[in-house]
Formats: sequence, C-alpha cells, structure tokens
Amino acid sequence: MNPLRDIRPFPVPVVAALGPGGMVEDETLDCIAMPQGMAMYQPPILPEPEDIAACEGAVRVLQEVLDALQQVVHGGAPQRDTARVSLAGLTSADVTLINQVLGEGEVSAQVLAADGPPTLQIQESVFAGVWRVLGSSPEGYPVDYIEVGAVPEALREAALMDGASAVPEALPIPPQVMNVPSVLVELEDQRRVWRAGDLAHVVNLTLLPLTPEDIAYLDYRLGTGRVLILSRGYGNCRITNCCVPNTWRVVYYNSMDTVILNSVEVTDMPDVACAAPEDLIDSAERVAEVLKWVRKA
Repeated sequence: MNPLRDIRPFPVPVVAALGPGGMVEDETLDCIAMPQGMAMYQPPILPEPEDIAACEGAVRVLQEVLDALQQVVHGGAPQRDTARVSLAGLTSADVTLINQVLGEGEVSAQVLAADGPPTLQIQESVFAGVWRVLGSSPEGYPVDYIEVGAVPEALREAALMDGASAVPEALPIPPQVMNVPSVLVELEDQRRVWRAGDLAHVVNLTLLPLTPEDIAYLDYRLGTGRVLILSRGYGNCRITNCCVPNTWRVVYYNSMDTVILNSVEVTDMPDVACAAPEDLIDSAERVAEVLKWVRKA
C-alpha cells in the first residue's frame, strides 16, 4: 500500500501570473468573487467495532497522539513546540484505521528537493495541529510519522536553510521597474529588525501600483524556496518561502482561482499555515472522544 497515493494534489499552480489588471468602467459594479465556502470540522467516519478489534497498534498510536497534544497544549510555547509519534511496526490494518481516523484537513504542504520532486509530503488531519508526514530523509531513509504542533518542524527547518542560501546578485534595475525597489528596501529593513515572537510584517502588493516587470524583479531578488503550503480553509491560500531569511510569499485565491490578495510577509512562518493554540485544545478534546469510542468498541 502506498500511503502517498491518497494525499490530495495541489490544485493551485506553483507559478501564478501576478500583477495589476485592467480596470474597465461599466454601469454596474463588477467585483472579484470572494470565496463562498469555508472548510469545517467533520467527525471521522469510524469503522464498525468488529473491524477494529485487532488494531491494538492503532489504539496505542492514538493514545500517543492524545498525550502529545496535551504535552504541546500545556507546554510553554504551543506555537513552537512539536511532538512526533512514530508509525513504525504497525500492521496494514492499523495504518488503515489511523488513516481513516485522521482523514484530511485543510492544510497540506511539500518540501521539495533541489531538483524539484518533493522529499516530504505533509497533510494536516481533520484534527487541527495533527499532521501526517511522509517521504524520505536527506539520507534517503523512508519517513512516516505523525507530528503534533502548530506546524511541522520540517517546514521551518527547510525555510531556515533556504534563507541562509546564496541569493542572486542584484542586477541593474530595468527601466520598466518603477515601484518595487522601495518594497525591497522595506523588506530588508524589516528582516534586519525582526525577531522570533514578533508579529509578522505584511506588505500588501495588491494595493501597490506594481507593473509585471516589478513583480518579476521582486521574484528574482527574493527567490523561491523549497517549501510549498496550501491552505483551503476559506478559498485557497498558497504560501511559498523565499531564499532570503524569514520571508514568505502569501497569495489568496477565490473559488475560481483568481488572485484576490498578493502579499509578502516577514516572519518565521505565516499564521495562516499554523494551527492556533485554541485549535490544538479542540483537537485534544476530539481525539479523546474518538479514543474513548475506540476503546469502548
């Protein structure tokens, strides 16, 4: 069984055409359609009691997930701390039950290799802050575990490594580039003063008079890292890290995949990608309910 097979693919293209659009005056007000639906928690469909009678390994893993949630919730830094639960040694029936209980939540992510293919695929479960991590380690060993926390540590580590990599040298500014140099200066100043725990500094590119050449030059100067995150909570939100420290591109789409907000954030991890502390508390309560049902069954 290939556990990567059922992970939902990214429906949003990695490269989007960003920039100012033409405005045509009409007699009626024609606004960009906003997202109409919002992902809500759906309880997992659990198997019949007789189907889980022999899944002691799955019950043990669920208990470890609950313990990890409580550890993170009651720890000193729930937005930073994570805990891992290994799935090694489970039978196929145990893994099937774990997959059925966890389901798929609203956030998925990939960590790409230098040559493009993903080395890690990450899917949030229906329990916010409970993540399934699959793929291979840098040494080539298979990876399959559950991580509990605001966001898997592998995403932060990859973004940190990308931020320390060499960025392209600054080219002479083309004549068509008008307004983005001041944006780059603002971002550089914010990176210099930003510290862990500070609020994110957000530059809303949608509100700025940027030409396509501005956007292209911005992309060149910031670079594109190996972390790709997609949140489907309200519309679609595509998040990519840059090849400069603590800098992310965050783009929101409506249900027709039209860009409605294009921004750059200076932070270690955008909030839209993270499970909030209250989400972790809710997940602990819901996992406890599921575990109680499973044990009773």
